[in-house]
Amino acid sequence: MTAAFVLESALLGVGLAMDAFSVSLANGLREPEMPRSRMLSVAGVYAGFQYLMPLIGWVCVHTVVELFSSLEEMIPWTAFLLLGWIGGKMLLEGLREQKQEDAPAARQRLSARMLLTQGVATSIDALSVGFTIEQYGFWTANWASLTIGGVTLVICLIGLLIGKKVGTKLSRYAAILGGIILIAIGFKIFLEGLR
Repeated sequence: MTAAFVLESALLGVGLAMDAFSVSLANGLREPEMPRSRMLSVAGVYAGFQYLMPLIGWVCVHTVVELFSSLEEMIPWTAFLLLGWIGGKMLLEGLREQKQEDAPAARQRLSARMLLTQGVATSIDALSVGFTIEQYGFWTANWASLTIGGVTLVICLIGLLIGKKVGTKLSRYAAILGGIILIAIGFKIFLEGLR
C-alpha cells in the first residue's frame, strides 16, 4: 500500500462524502440538542454505508457485472426518490410546526428507519466505485473502502456539528431548511446521473 493509494482513497472518500455531509448538516439542524454519542452513531451509519457500497460494487464487478450495469441507470432515480421523500416529509413537518405557536420546530429525533434510508440514499452512488477499484485484490479494495468510510465519518461529524450550531440559532426554521437541503441533494444526484 503506497502513500499515493491512501491519498487517492481519501480524496475519493471526500468526493463521495459530500452528500452525506449535507444530510448530516440537515440532521444537525433538525436536532440541535443531539448528544455526542448519537452524533457518532449517525455519522457511523453514513460511514458504514460508504464503506460497504464500494465493496458491494467490487463484488458485483467480479460476479454479476451485467446485472449491475443494468441497475446502474436506476441509481440517480433511487437517490432522488429516497431523499425527496425524506426531505419532503421533513419540510412538511417543519411547516406544520410553524403554524403551531407553542410547538418548537425541529425537535423530532431522526428515526432509525429514516437514518438507514438516508444512509442508502447518500451512498448508493458509491456502488459505482466498485468499477474503479475493480483491478485491486479484495484486501486492497477493502482498505480503499475503509479509508472512504473513515473520511466519511469525520466529514459527517463536522456536518453534524455545524448543523447543531446553526440549528440552535435557527431552531424555528431548522426542519424546513433541512428538508429543502435533502430535496436539493436528491435533485443534484438525479441531475448528475442524467449526464
